[in-house]
Amino acid sequence: MAVDPEGAELARFVAEDPGRPLVMLNLLRFAPGGRTLYGEYTRRTAAFLARYGGELLYSGDGETPLVAERGQAWDAVLLVRYPDRQAFSRMVADPEYQEITGLRTRALSEAVLQPTTPWGTQRRA
Repeated sequence: MAVDPEGAELARFVAEDPGRPLVMLNLLRFAPGGRTLYGEYTRRTAAFLARYGGELLYSGDGETPLVAERGQAWDAVLLVRYPDRQAFSRMVADPEYQEITGLRTRALSEAVLQPTTPWGTQRRA
């Protein structure tokens, strides 16, 4: 299952709409023992969020879904605001940040990173 974004995905992500703020929805499924590793990852990520203008808006445990298909329940949900897609891209490319990404990779068995933009800021179709 997918856990980490790859180079081509990041390039497309930045090219789609540079310059607008976004909130990244993180849906997380922990590997055995992963919750502790992810806690360490989030603790160490705080400095990088501050450096690149990001902000953890919400983090919480997933509970029993009201509406979902089988297998769509998640262990945890995070919402992280970034000033723009370039800020996110610069953060994940930062060599110091790269030193801690292994914690996230080992902590998760599956993840979704879904960029979102606030209503009222989308391009008109």
